[in-house]
Amino acid sequence: MESHLRPLSLGEILDRTAQLYRTNFVLFAGISAVYAGFVMVLNMLLIGLGALLTARHVQVELHWTVQVFSGIILLLTYMAGGVAVAANNRAVAWVHMGEPATIRSAYQSILPRIGRYLWLMFLKTFFAGTPLIVLYAAFIGVIIYFQNKGVIPQPGFAPQAAAAAHGTEFLVFGGISLILGLLMFPALIYCILMGLRYALAVPACVVENLRARPAIKRSIELSKWSRGRIFMLWLLVAIVEVGLLTITQIFFVIPVFKHHQQLPVGLRVLQQFVAFLTNAFVGPILATGLTLFYYDQRVRKEGYDIEWMMQAAGLTVPTPAAPPGQPQTVMQGEPTAPATTTEPAPHCEPALAPNSTDPERPHE
Repeated sequence: MESHLRPLSLGEILDRTAQLYRTNFVLFAGISAVYAGFVMVLNMLLIGLGALLTARHVQVELHWTVQVFSGIILLLTYMAGGVAVAANNRAVAWVHMGEPATIRSAYQSILPRIGRYLWLMFLKTFFAGTPLIVLYAAFIGVIIYFQNKGVIPQPGFAPQAAAAAHGTEFLVFGGISLILGLLMFPALIYCILMGLRYALAVPACVVENLRARPAIKRSIELSKWSRGRIFMLWLLVAIVEVGLLTITQIFFVIPVFKHHQQLPVGLRVLQQFVAFLTNAFVGPILATGLTLFYYDQRVRKEGYDIEWMMQAAGLTVPTPAAPPGQPQTVMQGEPTAPATTTEPAPHCEPALAPNSTDPERPHE
């Protein structure tokens, strides 16, 4: 049995996450690199499409084509992310339990059930993120509506002029925007709380081979009384990601201002390559930590460490024995086997009639 298969504190889980990631960097980063490379290629295609349409002086078609292509890229990125998360969880589970793992075997193990993992990701997003999605869509709709009416100034025009020309409508736009902004806070809290409930769904789905809805129910049960610790893991990973993004992307901020909010094509390509390295480096951290939380909760709630130890020794869980001193129940009128032999009776004797006398039973 693995020595780490025992109840762990938050600090021990974080330490174990760092240890696994450090000793298996090529494995975990390689799994995330497949996803990050796929995303980079899609974004490169988007950059090339925009450059091609700009070179041909296509303006209206450029706007709508880029928007549609961006939506397709977002959907494909979401799907590829679900596959990468499942593959990372599979590899972490193998390594944590002392089993061999490779990038190829991790993806091969989850590809036959890729539809299940994508459906699970969709359900998690739908149940947890619907309020935020609805509010964001409403805000975009409000912006489009007031832009068409000329209330929102176009780039290059002062907002004071738009406010003077559409005073009442501008106030209405500001009031609606304020209400939607205030509603974002409770929606965000709801999203975080629901996300914590579903945080262990993917590891449960991968390790226990569960379908999407049973995996969500399993996560809700396993994550009880440990969601605060999971939130701390989220927070630490978010700090690491923000720190890396700040360090790697700050070099592209100054060129943006120098080129009037638009990076040259060469710098945009370089930016995508830097983002690829960042995603490949940071991606496995959260998946590793959540998989360790999954095993820790099973150990705490179900004694999985003892179960695994017995399985490793080739043992099975024994059937619960009757409490000591409790007599065994025997059918009335059925003779018991002689105490001098251990051979089983060749057949069952017929039960005695209710009014007959059993010579083996004492008279009352």
